[in-house]
Amino acid sequence: QAQLAESGGGLVQPGGSQRLSCAASGFTPAFNAIGWFRGRDREAVSCISSSDGSTYYADSVKGRFTISRDDVKNTVYLEMNNLQPEDTNVYYCALDCDPYYSGPYYGRPDLGTWGQGIQVTVSS
Repeated sequence: QAQLAESGGGLVQPGGSQRLSCAASGFTPAFNAIGWFRGRDREAVSCISSSDGSTYYADSVKGRFTISRDDVKNTVYLEMNNLQPEDTNVYYCALDCDPYYSGPYYGRPDLGTWGQGIQVTVSS
């Protein structure tokens, strides 16, 4: 059974950094685009393709967040820098996001494979 598990969240001060990890099990994710979403409405934050390295970033995180993947470790990472209080949210990783999309979009938690989510809190 395909599963995704997030780790690395927690409390960080404004301006700080944090790295989230999404570990895949039960399948080989090398053929899937994998991405990060946040919040109840599953706002798309970032996505990385399985083939050509294309990436998507929400405008609000461009220049601050970096997504990467290690297909040997079956893990996708989200490096978050210069975190701000408005980044506080529950972050989810999910399969089959769209790394080529332009503009904001939202995931469908009733479709596809999603992790359980992890809390990121940015506060002093």
